[in-house]
Amino acid sequence: MLRATIEGVTLAVRAQPGAKKTSFTGVYGEGASAQLKIAVKAPPLEGRANQALIVFLAETLGVAKNAVELKAGELSRSKVFLLRGVTLEKVKEVFLQK
Repeated sequence: MLRATIEGVTLAVRAQPGAKKTSFTGVYGEGASAQLKIAVKAPPLEGRANQALIVFLAETLGVAKNAVELKAGELSRSKVFLLRGVTLEKVKEVFLQK
């Protein structure tokens, strides 16, 4: 789900587009294949849900939007984001220790 790399932190996300609001809803799966489950208000059309995820992650983690990059899963519910300017500990604190 989370991994520190030379470039930053990679984060596996399971998107649920078309929700009432964009929010973190829990963890999808277990072990190494676990993903953060994020409900997304935007529809999965023309990249709107992907853009909404980028904005949500940036705002939630306190980084600029250009510090969040979609690395894999553009057309899938399962996505991998690269987060720059944030530590692995910060991401864990925000999403996993609530």
